[in-house]
Amino acid sequence: MALYLGLGCLLLAVFLGTAAVVLKPRATAAGSLALIETSYSAAVSSTPDAVVSPGWLRSIAVRLSPAGVAAGLQRRLDLAGNPAAWTPDRVLAAKGLGLLLGAALGGLLGVRSVGWLVTGVIVGAVFGFFLPDLLLLNAGQKRQERIRRALPDALDMLTVCVEAGLGFDAAMAQVARNTSGPLAQECARVLQEMQIGKSRNESLRSLTLRTTVAELRAFVSALAQAGELGVPIAAVLREQAHEMRVRRRQRAEEQAQKVPVKILFPLITCLFPAMFVIIIGPGAISIARVLMNL
Repeated sequence: MALYLGLGCLLLAVFLGTAAVVLKPRATAAGSLALIETSYSAAVSSTPDAVVSPGWLRSIAVRLSPAGVAAGLQRRLDLAGNPAAWTPDRVLAAKGLGLLLGAALGGLLGVRSVGWLVTGVIVGAVFGFFLPDLLLLNAGQKRQERIRRALPDALDMLTVCVEAGLGFDAAMAQVARNTSGPLAQECARVLQEMQIGKSRNESLRSLTLRTTVAELRAFVSALAQAGELGVPIAAVLREQAHEMRVRRRQRAEEQAQKVPVKILFPLITCLFPAMFVIIIGPGAISIARVLMNL
């Protein structure tokens, strides 16, 4: 009797396990990619959208913006690293809110006359409407500059790891693990896309769509050509790392050459007048006394 009971329990367990495996929804590559995109997209806060970004504010911004503005905003959000709690809808709502607040503030400042009132309302509305775009553009430019500065060191680490015997994927994992900043985040995202079934070239080319750094685009193109032609990746990494160091030195020299030109106008407007007063002032006073005595 106990033997039959045990066999029945075993068959029941096998049936339940088989049903769980068959009925469980299987994750596909497309679903995993969508999950990655969602995880890297802007996080939605717990506050309802109706409170944070009312639809009527968004509709105001959409009516005053050209067609396809949502795609352009998503592109700029990707360049800025998808800041937390920011989506294209919320940026549009912020633009509408900035329009109203800027018009109100400009009207308060120009309440003295009708002309000043109209000018203040127009200028304030335009400034408030484009202020979120300027902030988003500034955030994107700063992030791309951080990627550009971190790229030579990351390539050096990649080269050392590959020449030490690691594969390219393992070397990129070391870069993502041992560095910080936007470039490390992008490397981690590339590795995630490769782990769920995307090819290396597709993942790296997706990286170029999320950045405007010319050096990074050139590096990805060199890797793709090396993979197609069968060139050893260690040699490509060594040449790219050397080129990145040369470009970094050239950028530093370029910035140093710009310093005299940048300090010329503050020097003329601030320092030279004071020097003229100190140097020529006593002589001018003496000349004026002599002429007045004559």
